Amino acid sequence: MTSPSLLDVELRPGSPPVLRAGFAGDPAAWAAEHRGALRAAVLEHGSLLVRGLGLADADTVAAVAGRLTDRLVAEREAFAPRQPQPGGLFSATPWPANQPMCMHHELSYTLEVPGLMLFACLTAPTAGGATAVADAPTVLEALPADLVARFERDGWMLTRSYNDEIGASVGEAFGTDDRSTVEGYCRANGIEFEWQPDGGLRTRQRRNAVVRHPVTGERCWFNQIAFLNQWTLAEEVREYLVDVYGEDGLPFNTRFGNGDPIGEDVVQVVNEVYEAHTARNPWQAGDLLLVDNIRTAHSREAYEGPRDVLVGIADPTRLAEHAPTA
Repeated sequence: MTSPSLLDVELRPGSPPVLRAGFAGDPAAWAAEHRGALRAAVLEHGSLLVRGLGLADADTVAAVAGRLTDRLVAEREAFAPRQPQPGGLFSATPWPANQPMCMHHELSYTLEVPGLMLFACLTAPTAGGATAVADAPTVLEALPADLVARFERDGWMLTRSYNDEIGASVGEAFGTDDRSTVEGYCRANGIEFEWQPDGGLRTRQRRNAVVRHPVTGERCWFNQIAFLNQWTLAEEVREYLVDVYGEDGLPFNTRFGNGDPIGEDVVQVVNEVYEAHTARNPWQAGDLLLVDNIRTAHSREAYEGPRDVLVGIADPTRLAEHAPTA
C-alpha cells in the first residue's frame, strides 16, 4: 500500500483536514506503515482527521497510538479527573454534555506540554459533540494587537484552589496526597503554593501566552486564558461557584501575569476570534483525530446522546520560552 501523500488529504473550509484510510485490515499495522506520512501531514496542517480506520475498542486505539507516538504520558495537573483506559489512554474530560468546552491547548499551563493529542471516537453522539480545532498562528494574527502585546509582556496566570468537591483533588492532579511530594513538584515546575487552614491547596503559576512552535518556529497563541477563566463558565455555574468559594477561592481562574483580573470583555474577544476560525467535522464511529497541541487549539461542542471518545496525551515537549514569566 502506498503511503498517503499530502495530496490525499482533503482540505475544505470549515473542516479539519481529512484523510480517508479506505482499507480493511489491521489499524495498528496501517498506522505503523504510514506513521511518517501521517506525522508530516499533522506538522503541515496542525491537525488531521483519519476516517475509515474502524477503531472499535480501546485496545485497538491503544495499539494505534503506540505506533504513531513517541511516548504516551500520564496526565499531571489535570483540572478534572479522567478515567485511565488501556495502553496509557484516558477517557475524555468529564464535562456536562449540554455545555461546550471552549478552545484550549491541552495542559498549556504545565512546563512539559503535550506535543501531540490523539482523539479516537468509539461511539458518535446523535447530535453535536465535535472535537473542533483552531489554528493558533491564525488566531494570534486575528487577536487585537494591543491585547496580544500585553499578554506577551505580562504572560498569563492560572490560579487554582483544590478541594474534594469540584474538579480534580490534590491527589488526582499530582498523583499523590503526600504534601512534601506535592511541594517538591510545585517547586520544580514554577508553581507558587499555599496550604489553607482546612487542608486545601491554592496555587499560582505564570506562563507565556505566545510561544514559538519547536519545529516550524511559527508564533502560536498557546494558553488556556479563556477556557479556564470564570467568565467562560455558564452564568449560573459561575455565580454559584463565586457564592460558595468566593472570587479568590474558585477551583480555577486566569489572570494577567501581573495578577490583574481578566475582564469578561477580554474573554469574549478571545472566544469570538476562536469561533471565527473554528474548523469542525462531526464524529463518526471509528474516527481518529490527530492534533499538534502547540500549533492547534481544540474544543468539545455540546452534544446529545452517548459519546465515547478516548484521548491520548503524547510526545511531551519543553518549550524554551514557556518558563514562568518574570
